[in-house]
Amino acid sequence: MALRRCHLNPKKTLFLLCDIQEKFRPGMPLFDNMVKNVDKLTRAGKALDVPLIVTEHYPEKLGKTVPQLDVSHAKLVSGKTLFSMVTPEVKAVIKDIFSDKPEDVVLYGLESHICVEQTAIDLLEQNINVYIVADCCSSRLKQDRDLALDRLRQAGCVITTSESVIFDLVRDKNNPKFDVIRKMVNQPSVDMELTRDGTGLPVGSAKL
Repeated sequence: MALRRCHLNPKKTLFLLCDIQEKFRPGMPLFDNMVKNVDKLTRAGKALDVPLIVTEHYPEKLGKTVPQLDVSHAKLVSGKTLFSMVTPEVKAVIKDIFSDKPEDVVLYGLESHICVEQTAIDLLEQNINVYIVADCCSSRLKQDRDLALDRLRQAGCVITTSESVIFDLVRDKNNPKFDVIRKMVNQPSVDMELTRDGTGLPVGSAKL
């Protein structure tokens, strides 16, 4: 599936925040690191007027989105039982926002190999460019996260990071929102121990 690759445009981009809920915290490695990166990315999206949709998987049992994340500007915060975020409720709001569909979706959250992966595949099937924010994703096992990212890259997603997304949306130091964004990115994103590829080797390690 050949999708068009281009710079992100805030007016044609949608942020999807997937299931970052309190009950997942104890079982997720580097959960707090992920939340810090998600907070920065989500606040930057708000500053740049990028629409946001948030889902919560079975919130009656798994709880609400973690309180460290301000999602008050979201166009929709929706509970779901489907693993994919592409539910009828979400599709209706997307159509309302874009009159049809966004060119690009920036997708991040939990779990990488289940809900994030299934959401990405559903979006790719609609010929939407999908950007997976690797330092804003997690799974209970790092190998599940890393192999999911590898599969999604092969499927046609762009695997990226929070700061890459933010600066691609800004594009120019003369952007009127740059001073606001600059304060957000003054501290680097928190390390999520991502592998370089599907080998399981950490970034910077040598292959034997």
